[in-house]
Amino acid sequence: METLKRSVGTLHARQSDETPMYDRGDISFIIICAALVLFMVPGLSRRKNALALLWVVVFSNAVIIFQWYFWGYSLAFSATATNGFIGNLRHFGLQHVMADPSPGSPLIPDLLYSFYQLEFCCVTVAILMGGVAERGRVMPAMVFAFLWATLVYCPVACWGWNVNGWAFKWGVLDYAGGGPVEIGSGVGGLAFSWVLGRRRQNQLMNFRPHNVSLVVLGTFMLWFGWLGFNAGSAFGANLRAVLAAWNTNITAAFAGVTWCLLDYRLEGKFSMVGMCSGSIGGLVAATPASGFITLWG
Repeated sequence: METLKRSVGTLHARQSDETPMYDRGDISFIIICAALVLFMVPGLSRRKNALALLWVVVFSNAVIIFQWYFWGYSLAFSATATNGFIGNLRHFGLQHVMADPSPGSPLIPDLLYSFYQLEFCCVTVAILMGGVAERGRVMPAMVFAFLWATLVYCPVACWGWNVNGWAFKWGVLDYAGGGPVEIGSGVGGLAFSWVLGRRRQNQLMNFRPHNVSLVVLGTFMLWFGWLGFNAGSAFGANLRAVLAAWNTNITAAFAGVTWCLLDYRLEGKFSMVGMCSGSIGGLVAATPASGFITLWG
């Protein structure tokens, strides 16, 4: 008990000594943005599979939290890595991750940075789990999620976001995850669904979302969460965060309207699901560069 009290006292002393060096507004902003990212889990499924899809996403979220705490953050972001492809185990179990300045900004602590990047990994695997819908079983999918996060997501994140990554040193710009998040989840989901095999032909002919109203609600939740996803990647409550939020809204709106116009041109009618699909496509397009480009091009 005395040891625990001393440890808590030491932690409080460190906080009192080191917290003033950080911007409390930036810390609050990043915590809120990290929470918003958790909204990004909607999907299209039929009535009989809706609960199963929610279950696999929630379960994968728990698996990835464990993986990130265990060694995921260290493999992706350890600054002492000796190569440009994957990190080492310096931060195994989040060791040496407390109040040191983060790689993203000297105004927020490394502990908060690791939490924010955790949500990125969680939502990436949640997107990937769409490949399991109506095809695979839950437990093998969870094993795949853990291994994929370790062997694919962490190395790709290290390449572009770690200061020692080969792509980072080449000057590759990836604002909020066009590589590890969008390309990684897309290719991973495609590969997983290809291994599991296609749905039956009669299922493909009759595929309809079980509730369009929930699709719309999910799209707005996704849009809302994406604002935190992109604005938070500025790692501070600053002008770049506002720019990213604006670009995110513009691309989503333009893409949704464009999809609707194409629907009308090809099908002779507008489609609510098409509007939602176009908006999500615009959100994806905004991710890699929303904090780097101006509003006028």
